[in-house]
Amino acid sequence: MSRDLNTEYQDTENRLYAYDFDYIHRDYMIKALSGQFRPGNALEMGCYHGEFTRKLLQVFDDVTVLEGASDLIEIARRNVADTRATFILGQFEDASLERRFDNIFLIHTLEHLSEPQPVLKKVREWLAPGGRLFIVVPNANAASRQIAVGMGLIDFNAAVTDGERQHGHRCTYSLDTLEHEALQAGLQVTQRGGILFKPMANFQFDAALRAGIIDQAFFDGCYKMGMKYPDLTASVYVVCEA
Repeated sequence: MSRDLNTEYQDTENRLYAYDFDYIHRDYMIKALSGQFRPGNALEMGCYHGEFTRKLLQVFDDVTVLEGASDLIEIARRNVADTRATFILGQFEDASLERRFDNIFLIHTLEHLSEPQPVLKKVREWLAPGGRLFIVVPNANAASRQIAVGMGLIDFNAAVTDGERQHGHRCTYSLDTLEHEALQAGLQVTQRGGILFKPMANFQFDAALRAGIIDQAFFDGCYKMGMKYPDLTASVYVVCEA
């Protein structure tokens, strides 16, 4: 089934593609993962509007971006406006990259792939010797999601909701299924964890922020809680090597 990647990132009537919470969340992704970064270059697979690309450029001087949506790659190129970033338009499944990378990032991207295994096996070949792959995905077992199941809003933790499907999601991972996906592709998982304890839905976080009910200290507390209870976080991750 063919997909139009230029429509999947569009906001819908009942669901935004990206909330303020998502941008804050990315800062904590960097905080959680940066200790595992390797010196050298980086490949980002999937870039949305380039917000995470800019964060990577604060760490790496050589960042390549591979994006399948022509509209998004143009938006990201304009937003980033940095000659240290190279943008390549192409479907992951069809891409052929001659370079090898010390760090490869799939940040809230794997859940969009119809067939993740061929892509992960290809990514394994793109890793430089000693290179690392960082995969971060939304967490099926996030506290907020389990509450939604209890409220009858979602059928079960790992269900792909209608809104998620409209935005291109094909799977909702938990820590164990994410690790299994990586292992099936022949990758070695060297670290796994969760990022940011998540007691509320994204739109509820945004509303609480606007109302001044929560602040940076609250997010810092959620980050620390996430280290204790990774299964209840907003996102789960694995760090992999070939």
